[in-house]
Amino acid sequence: MSLKTKPKALVTGGAGFIGSHLCEALLQANYSVLCYDDLSHGSPANFGHLTSNSDFHFCHADVCDRAALKKATNNAWIIIHLAARKIPRYGDALSTLRVNNEGTRNVLELAASQNVKVVLASTSDVYGKGSPPFKESDDLIIGPSDVRRWSYAASKIFDEHLAQGFFSERNLPTVTLRFFGSYGPRNHRSWWGGPQAVFIEQALRGEPLTIHGDGSQTRSFTYIDDLIAGIMAASEKEAAVGQIINLGSEEEVTILELANIISELIWPGKTPKTKFIPYESFGGRYEDVKRRLPNLTKARKILGFTWKIKLREGLTKTIAWHKNAHLIVDPPA
Repeated sequence: MSLKTKPKALVTGGAGFIGSHLCEALLQANYSVLCYDDLSHGSPANFGHLTSNSDFHFCHADVCDRAALKKATNNAWIIIHLAARKIPRYGDALSTLRVNNEGTRNVLELAASQNVKVVLASTSDVYGKGSPPFKESDDLIIGPSDVRRWSYAASKIFDEHLAQGFFSERNLPTVTLRFFGSYGPRNHRSWWGGPQAVFIEQALRGEPLTIHGDGSQTRSFTYIDDLIAGIMAASEKEAAVGQIINLGSEEEVTILELANIISELIWPGKTPKTKFIPYESFGGRYEDVKRRLPNLTKARKILGFTWKIKLREGLTKTIAWHKNAHLIVDPPA
């Protein structure tokens, strides 16, 4: 950028997997960065290498803390809102609904008071039971309200409507991005980080890979470098304002195939060990999405977005990162 004073970027959820990579990219693009996180799932280890940069700052606070967030938004040029709770597979729906909706409303209201551009992270989960490849104009078909897993999708749909409302009625520049299965180094090493993180951790410990349902459900996974490139383009391109845009890859894989690929990459030549976990074990009713694949026409047209990293290449890099945190056990017999 050619501005004399570096523009300030506020990244909520900045200590998380995506957020820490985004903070890096923003610093490289000559922004001053405020990383805002309550550290409930993020970690100082994710941004420790950035603390020596005088343009990087960290604020330990919750997005539901309006006073702290108001102070953080002061003089911001852009807010990239990543902080959120995920599908309450093992957690509670009330926390997901509260954090996602209160946090997003706080961000948008404070941004509107200063006319600060907001990039909102949404999710492919909003497409629910629809038929892929999903395009942004498709109907959003989610399940019944007494199935708590849909609370995440419902909260993000509400967030999207909030953002669109602030754009159309308050003239606030907003961009909403629907992420499809991001992964890579620094992804959370639990279920919070996605199935690939769980499988890698289990394989490194020599344990069976636990697959929910029968493993025939498909996903597309987006390597972190590709996702960050898309977020950066959305942050800077004027044509993205007011838009809802998919970001992902078009490489579709079943969860069982994913488990087998990871097992092969970690223990080549060994027969994969898997364990199938029924959905009933999560407590109450649970529904999964059968297929998840994006239509990227809009991302290509508006953002010039192109995903580059194929799954095996990305998993190889991700596994290398996981290995640094492990003492490798003997491979399964």
